[in-house]
Amino acid sequence: MQIPVRNLWLLQFFASDFFRTEGYGPVTAEDAPEELPNLMARMLADEVAQRLHRGLSVGFRSVARNERRVRGRINQLATERHQLLSRGQVNCTFDEIVTDIPSNRLVRAALERAAVLLPREPRYRSLARQMETAGVRGPCPRLAEVPHLRQQRLLQRDRTMLATAELMLTFAIPTTDEGDRRLPLPADDVHYLRTLFEHASHGIYRHHLTRKGWKVKHGPTQQWDISDASAGMDAVLPQMKLDIVLEHPNPDGQGSRRIVIDTKFASVTEAGYYRATTLKSDYVYQIYAYLMSQAATEGENPSEGLMLHPVVDGRFDEEVVIQGRRIRFATVDLTAAGSKIADDFLAAVSPRTAASAEPRASMCG
Repeated sequence: MQIPVRNLWLLQFFASDFFRTEGYGPVTAEDAPEELPNLMARMLADEVAQRLHRGLSVGFRSVARNERRVRGRINQLATERHQLLSRGQVNCTFDEIVTDIPSNRLVRAALERAAVLLPREPRYRSLARQMETAGVRGPCPRLAEVPHLRQQRLLQRDRTMLATAELMLTFAIPTTDEGDRRLPLPADDVHYLRTLFEHASHGIYRHHLTRKGWKVKHGPTQQWDISDASAGMDAVLPQMKLDIVLEHPNPDGQGSRRIVIDTKFASVTEAGYYRATTLKSDYVYQIYAYLMSQAATEGENPSEGLMLHPVVDGRFDEEVVIQGRRIRFATVDLTAAGSKIADDFLAAVSPRTAASAEPRASMCG
């Protein structure tokens, strides 16, 4: 499936933590996703310029060095071995304040990436050089380390800068240039796109539904309804990990709703043995297992299931009720305009009776 480059950028925007923030006009970004790299680069540059003016965040690094005065702990062996006292020096180990910390390295790498994506704008390379002059020279950290950086209390004032830097780096996916070896370049293979689709789905629902009172969970686990098991089963029974779960105690005045969503970056149907087209059986069994495993603990409002796929062989939106549990199979057109992509995600979790007349329905505004 060929996804337009502008929509890859848009999915990155949906999947990023930056989409969680308000105030920068995500609707504008959805309307013109081809402008996203330019928009993110300008926002990153503005944040970096402010931080350079006020002072970059700093950390501490333990160093051992010859000094003319005592700093920290004296290393007597090194001092005696090199006869430093006769030269008026002493070897000390102490903590030194540095700007070359992972968060600043991430931002400098993002500026270098912005300079590659937008070569006509000299501001980004200039800011990257200013950070290097300020002492930020180490390699860029792995993107997997960014969530840990955001949780650090001393980096709270850098949250917006880090979010835009992370998003700027993920924009490297559609490019073919090798760039600086210090930059993390995610692979644009099917596995990565599958993960991107899942995270973008979560970002859309988190952004639009949490303000409506919904709880949006990404990657939760749920327990099997086990009544008995052999001694070794606990060590080998696989964990039941879900993609996305939406919960609302009373979304429309009709009782609570819980929707278990499983995302698949593949066609929802396949050729059948006895019919031209059939739902993929593995997917049906999977969502059925997710729902029925909780049957004994649910009350009057059983969970619903949603298998969410991109449009591959045409649009698809069908549902079935099995043993009182509604299961829906729906697709999202990732080649459509940005606002239409968001509508598809939201329509998939809206009641079908309302969705046919009003795509976003009452739960989505």
